[in-house]
Amino acid sequence: MNKMTPEELEKFIHEQLRSLPGRPAPRSLESRVLAAIAERATIPWYHQSWNYWPSAVRSAFLVLATGAMAAVVAAFYFGSAGVDPHAVVAQAGARLGIFTQIYHVASWMAAFSTQVFVSIPSLWLYGGLAMIGLLYAAFFGLGAAAYRTLYRNN
Repeated sequence: MNKMTPEELEKFIHEQLRSLPGRPAPRSLESRVLAAIAERATIPWYHQSWNYWPSAVRSAFLVLATGAMAAVVAAFYFGSAGVDPHAVVAQAGARLGIFTQIYHVASWMAAFSTQVFVSIPSLWLYGGLAMIGLLYAAFFGLGAAAYRTLYRNN
């Protein structure tokens, strides 16, 4: 057989694959497809997507939704027209005071941790990091030895 270029080989394989007969569908496929179509036809319109809703219902829904949103916007506008913002802030601050306390405690803890961390000598920090690295290496070494001993030899 001749040596083919990649393009010729691709063309040859393509022709061979095109010459193969089509694969027949299973005998039960037609009945399953028709059953699925019939089942979809029995689903009511309000359980289907928006595109299957009748146009009158879609229009009524759009009108009602737009009216509801206009009512919400109007209620917020008219509700906030006579409100004193300073009173709202004071009342919200009284009710949400626990969050400000949590924030102050967290900021104090961060400042204290920073102060403690700065006071640790750098030799101790590097020594601690080296110790952690040695412990990790020992852990992986012992794990590998245990694996070879228990599982690998079986």
